[in-house]
Amino acid sequence: MVARELGVTPDVVRARNQALHEMNPMLGHRGCRLGITHPVIYETQVRAIVEAACEVKRAGIDVKPEIMIPLVGHFREYDRLHKMVVETADSVLAREKLSIPYTVGTMIELPRACLIADKLAERAQFFSFGTNDLTQTTLGVSRDDAASFLGEYVRLGIYTVDPFVAIDQEGLGQLIRMGVERGRKTNQNLKVGICGEHGGEPSSVEFCHREGLDYVSCSPFRVPIARLAAAQAALRSV
Repeated sequence: MVARELGVTPDVVRARNQALHEMNPMLGHRGCRLGITHPVIYETQVRAIVEAACEVKRAGIDVKPEIMIPLVGHFREYDRLHKMVVETADSVLAREKLSIPYTVGTMIELPRACLIADKLAERAQFFSFGTNDLTQTTLGVSRDDAASFLGEYVRLGIYTVDPFVAIDQEGLGQLIRMGVERGRKTNQNLKVGICGEHGGEPSSVEFCHREGLDYVSCSPFRVPIARLAAAQAALRSV
C-alpha cells in the first residue's frame, strides 16, 4: 500500500530487493559502508539520536550522547562520516537552541583499523573494539557457522578456548594492543573499551585491565560477571 502511494510498483520493490542481495553480508554492504553509499540513513539516525537527547535534556536529565561509526577500515571513511555526523548533530542543536556535549568515535572491527589507529584517533574521541567482529575478521572464521569445527579445535588443543568465548590474547590481543598504543599516541585523551560477549568473560576482562582500557561492555546478563572480574583484576594489579 505504501509503495503504491509513493508511486512505486511491487516489481520495482522486488527488483531493488534483488539488487541489494548479498552472498556474504557479514563482509559486505554493512557498517559505515552503508553510510558512505546511502548517507541519508546515517543522517536520519544522527538526527534521531540528537533529537532524543534534546527531549531528555528538556526533561531535566543530563545526557551525553556517544555516536559511534561502525566497521571503519580507512581513515577517509571515518573523516567523511565524522564530518556528516558533526554537521547533522550541530544543525539539530542549533534548531533546538540547546547545548548538549556529544562525542564521536568508532567501532574497531577490522584489523586494518588497528593498523591505522593513529590516523583514526586524529578525529575520533573514543574507540570501542568490537571483539565479536574483530575476532571473525582476524581469524577468517564466522561465528555463525564455526560450530562444525571449533569444538574439535579446542579438544585438540589448537585453541585452548573458543576464541569467541575468550579473547585470543596471542593473536587478537596484539591487534588490540596495537590499536590502543597507536590511538593514544595521537590522542592521549582517547577513551578505549571493548564491546561484545568477551566483555563479560573474566580472562578477557583481566586482559583489558592490563592493557589500560577504560571500560568493557557486554550483554545485560553478563554484567555481574564483568563487574566481579573487573574488581578482581584491579585487586590483582595493586
